[in-house]
Amino acid sequence: MPLSVKRRARLSWRTLLPWVVGVLPVACGLAVMNWQIEREMQASSQATARQVVEHVERILDNLSSAANALLPLADSPCDEAQLMLRAQVTRNAFVRSTNLFRHNALYCTSLFGAFDEPVNPGDYIDGKLWLMDGNSVTPGHPLLVYRASDGDRGAISTVDGDHLLTALRLIGPDEDLHIRVGDAWLGKDGIVHKGLPPAAASANVLLGSTRYPFSVQGGYGADRQGQLWRSHYPALFALLLVLGAVAALVCRWQVRRANSPRAELRRALEADEFLPYFQPVVRKGDYRWAGAEVLMRWNHPREGLVRPDLFIPYAEHSGQIVAMTRALMMHTAQNLAPYAGLLEDGFHIGINITADHCRDFSLLDDCRTFLQHFPPGRVVLTLELTERKLIEATPVTLELFEKLDAMGVKIALDDFGTGQSSLNYLRQFKVDYLKIDQSFVAMIGGDALSLHILETIIELSAKLGLGIVAEGVETEAQRDYLARHEVDFQQGYLFARPMPAAQFLEALAARPAASRLPQAAPPEIMRG
Repeated sequence: MPLSVKRRARLSWRTLLPWVVGVLPVACGLAVMNWQIEREMQASSQATARQVVEHVERILDNLSSAANALLPLADSPCDEAQLMLRAQVTRNAFVRSTNLFRHNALYCTSLFGAFDEPVNPGDYIDGKLWLMDGNSVTPGHPLLVYRASDGDRGAISTVDGDHLLTALRLIGPDEDLHIRVGDAWLGKDGIVHKGLPPAAASANVLLGSTRYPFSVQGGYGADRQGQLWRSHYPALFALLLVLGAVAALVCRWQVRRANSPRAELRRALEADEFLPYFQPVVRKGDYRWAGAEVLMRWNHPREGLVRPDLFIPYAEHSGQIVAMTRALMMHTAQNLAPYAGLLEDGFHIGINITADHCRDFSLLDDCRTFLQHFPPGRVVLTLELTERKLIEATPVTLELFEKLDAMGVKIALDDFGTGQSSLNYLRQFKVDYLKIDQSFVAMIGGDALSLHILETIIELSAKLGLGIVAEGVETEAQRDYLARHEVDFQQGYLFARPMPAAQFLEALAARPAASRLPQAAPPEIMRG
């Protein structure tokens, strides 16, 4: 917003806002990158754990195949079975040794032949798998043992823990990986531990085998996330800093430009800088001008013509919109009243109002004063309700609308279909017209959902007996579509753009109704 008042800088929200705006994209970007890194780490950890599970399952397939092949020999004498035991060790790459047991005692091994050592079925998870911390041959060296049994006899095959360590170290060199069997687990240190393995600092996963009673736990150390930051995202982080700095500078420029808006609006109102612009509304059928919407424009002495979206929202927020609208209505009446002969009877003049206008009865006086400038019946004043502020159905508001209706003032819901209270307004207040928001009109010939909404609004207006106005008509296809659907009035650039009062009156004079122009009002006066 243009400014004219300069004040000494002080610590306030205007001072802090550029910093917040500058930090916000950096913080959001960092959050997104952090989320992406965590997601990648989680996916990588999951994939690595799956690969280790599959590799260990292949090892156990070898052990299972060897043990089940030897199971029928479990009651055979050792000297007859020893050759088959050694044959299984030779044929299976992962099998370190094979053994036979009966009556829960090991009696024959591929290494020593006849042997005598007790076998405890309780050592085996699900009676099949045991992660050992070494045996009598290699104490302290991990072994994974597979047991196949038929009653109290069976076969046992083992795999050296080095094969498991190879899987852990080669498949996941950067991850913390553990193979867990029951309450025993093996990590990359090659030592069998008891209890639960420690959870990884980040991206911790636990994946169990669906075929054998073991699981793999994986994840990353606390420093892994920082390593990925340094290796993958330095350029993107630098870009975020640049974007944050640019956003902060732009915000600071906007804040400085918008300094003291209340004082600037008050100055502009006192200087009579808010002017009416008129955008014609055409009726269906012959597309003759049936009225016009009055739009507020700010003719700033330095900035020139200021768009309404730059000052109307703050004027509503600050409560200054009431005085500005009153001045706008007075300007409109003074501009049009001398040339009322150019207007057809019942010519609609639409003016926007907000919740601030409905808090007392001063709006009645403003409307009465406006209508007194014209011959009776010549002008129909239409107040267009906007939803930037909620209009509450208080006793004062309800009485106000009743008196406006008795005065002949019409009520229209502006931008119908986009706000949150349009249907409530229909239920609470007596409404005469619905104005379809231009976003729905723009979708004619395109978005099917918006067309359904548009058709529903048209059907709703017909069922409620309300007039309907379509805003933002810019193409003939839109015009014809609305005409086919019996829309009462249309408004948009296809028919005319918003124009100042002099140009609007000249356009009225040039239309067929120009013959009604009073002799005392030549075109030279209008152009002046």
